[in-house]
Amino acid sequence: MFNLLREKFMKAAEKIKEKIYKKGEAEEVKKEEKVETKEEKKIEEKKEVKEEKSKGMSFFDRFKITRTIKRVIKKEVVIVEEDIEDILEELELELLEADVALEVVEKMIDSIKKELVGKKISPDDNVEEIVYNAVKNSILNILSREKIDLEEIIQKNRKEGKPTVIVFVGINGTGKTTSIAKLAYKLKNKGYSVVLAAGDTFRAGAIEQLEEHAKRIGVKVIKQKPGADAAAVIYDAIQHAKAKKIDVVLADTAGRQATNINLMDEIKKVVRVTKPDLVIFVADALTGNDAIFQAEEFNKAVGIDGVILTKVDADAKGGAAISIGYAIGKPILYLGVGQRYEDLIEFSPDFIIKKIFGEEDIKFSTEREF
Repeated sequence: MFNLLREKFMKAAEKIKEKIYKKGEAEEVKKEEKVETKEEKKIEEKKEVKEEKSKGMSFFDRFKITRTIKRVIKKEVVIVEEDIEDILEELELELLEADVALEVVEKMIDSIKKELVGKKISPDDNVEEIVYNAVKNSILNILSREKIDLEEIIQKNRKEGKPTVIVFVGINGTGKTTSIAKLAYKLKNKGYSVVLAAGDTFRAGAIEQLEEHAKRIGVKVIKQKPGADAAAVIYDAIQHAKAKKIDVVLADTAGRQATNINLMDEIKKVVRVTKPDLVIFVADALTGNDAIFQAEEFNKAVGIDGVILTKVDADAKGGAAISIGYAIGKPILYLGVGQRYEDLIEFSPDFIIKKIFGEEDIKFSTEREF
């Protein structure tokens, strides 16, 4: 997961770190015309050892190994923009290749510059940690958004005697129906009652797919015949939930491209008629910048409240995970990280950081329940 991002950030951080070390050493060498010592000769001999040891280790652990075989700076160093400009320009291009949105890349590069340029580093400072934190914070600044507390919304509506209505939107093949099933499973296990609305009346087999999930999970589906009006189906589900005092209505809709005006008018009608508490856009992490474009267009059309990002476990690039929330100004709510109903996890910036920098190796199941 996110292997490409890890590689790009690691390379840039290593180069920045080396610039700092060389700058400190160069100033000292120039002043004292220092000759190579026996200790310094040993450094070259240890390079191969470093290469072997670093395999399979986290981003920061590799820094620690490097530090044990490198000289420390001999005097205070002040980082100037020229020291890191070329490195950050290269990183900018590489992040774009990893499907990170341009505006996000620019924001991250600017954040690294602000944190490092003008910084004074003394011989006692931990160079690795300074560089690592600058890179990490540039990502956290992008990922940190105000969270939506779904359970708080459900409990508030429950006290008021009404269901919480969530409409799922997105393009074809992103995993809307499966994400609905996973969220239904999660909410049911937390003690909430759930009903599903088969609002995708267009795709062949969509209603049957939702019914199969509902049977496995143990919830009811409200449906009409194929080709029925999606808004009417979801409206019926809401009325059923009110009559039966069901906590949550999860409404499926047909996949559609944001450029299809007629289909976008239909989803606008769904939102207008059903007045959902939340509109969730379901995006496929593997589609990169296209997911970001589609999210922006859906947001303009119906107003997205949050995002579920699917297939994250198979995403080597990580561009969509980094970019999509920032691009539309809305939070990522959940990540799809596997095939089981349990494999829908709440989004956390720390999770992304840990996966990019290899700080935690989370195992994901390839087992399939549906």
